[in-house]
Amino acid sequence: MTIRSRLGAAFLTSLFAVGAHATEPDALGREALGVFVDYLRIDTTNPPGNEIRAAEFFQKLLAKEGIASEIHESAPGRASILARLKGDGSKPAVILMNHMDVVPADMRYWTVDPFGGVQKDGYVWGRGAIDMKGLAITQVMSMIALKRAGTPLAADVVFLGTADEEAGGFMGAGYMVANHFDLVKDAGVVLSEFGAISTDEAGKVRYYGASATEKAPLWLKMTATGVPGHGSTPRPDTSVTRLIEALHRIAKHQTALKVEPVVQKFFADTAQFAPTPALRSIMEDVTKALEDPVFAADFTGDRWRNAAVRNTISITMLEGSNKVNVIPPQVTAQLDVRLLPSEDPERFIAELKSVIADDSITLERTMSFAPSASPMDSEFHRVLTAVAARHDPGAIITSQMLSGFTDCHFFREKGIPCYGFMPFRLSGKELGGVHGNDERLSEENMIRGTQMMLEIVQGMAAK
Repeated sequence: MTIRSRLGAAFLTSLFAVGAHATEPDALGREALGVFVDYLRIDTTNPPGNEIRAAEFFQKLLAKEGIASEIHESAPGRASILARLKGDGSKPAVILMNHMDVVPADMRYWTVDPFGGVQKDGYVWGRGAIDMKGLAITQVMSMIALKRAGTPLAADVVFLGTADEEAGGFMGAGYMVANHFDLVKDAGVVLSEFGAISTDEAGKVRYYGASATEKAPLWLKMTATGVPGHGSTPRPDTSVTRLIEALHRIAKHQTALKVEPVVQKFFADTAQFAPTPALRSIMEDVTKALEDPVFAADFTGDRWRNAAVRNTISITMLEGSNKVNVIPPQVTAQLDVRLLPSEDPERFIAELKSVIADDSITLERTMSFAPSASPMDSEFHRVLTAVAARHDPGAIITSQMLSGFTDCHFFREKGIPCYGFMPFRLSGKELGGVHGNDERLSEENMIRGTQMMLEIVQGMAAK
């Protein structure tokens, strides 16, 4: 049976008849909207996380539908939840993964309560609205809809809400893979966050972008030591001055430009959106175009494009004396390095040491992951193409490389493909709200996105 036939009239009938809750085509989405508002009111700021609150929220929601779930704590309050809707086993399981923790929100800079689930101006406002509580609701509501409709499944559908992604995921997805892999080892694919339906500022769809790979984090701690003393009698060479000089060299360092295959494909796929015919032609071969210093300077002037074509270094943390009149014996800085998927961390550390040019300064890894990627030609891409053709005929389907990292790598390292896609129409401005002030997702996105996620899951798992 083809994907298109699986997603045809029979599916549409089930979509609009998912039990007593459905009275109109977008009824499931409107129900999801209410659940979304309630979910945003659960504060799972990491640290400390307290994801147990979200896990219990989902457990109660699923239990009402007769779907059993298990909560697994990696530490008190640091919980992940797993629920499974059984298929006949003729296809490997499909995991719908989301993380339940969110980054902090400083209420002084928000115009609404970030944990109030506020609805205004056609949006739902709250920390985690896009990253990634909105997607979680589309996933859980898709599972609920399949259960209500009694949809025959070839593959098990697994809902996996995890802890701790915003701090590395070791107490969430990492913990589940390391300690409960038997619960997920039958998966053929994991669907998770980022990648979206890109629109211009007027809301016109540009392309569907699904993430198949991501840059690898290499977090480093730099330490400089020296002779301490009184601030009233400065020394010419202190731990502070040496660290500052080394950081200055790092800040001025430009890493080499390098275009990964997935990045080349993305720019070629989306070249038609360039403002001029000449630029469209250039963007079809970014690798060659970047050989021109003038073009390279203009291209990398955009921070998102710059991160797509080179290893990046951000100086993010500094720690020195705790008194203004004390020259400290030791000072530290922490670097957030993101490596392209084909890069070798050891080679990059050697490069960085040559830039620092001070053997007395030490570098210590605080966190790093191996690079990971999933095939760009997969059943997921074929299903997404079919779904997109119905919602946005003629839309481009492409793969993206994330400049950040997600929990996907835990599964990719086990040989299980993981793809990021949020069925939301988002402009660059809206995506810019992730981890920012006044993060929000439109009500229309939640309603329409829930319907689309259900189509994707059915396309992946139904008979």
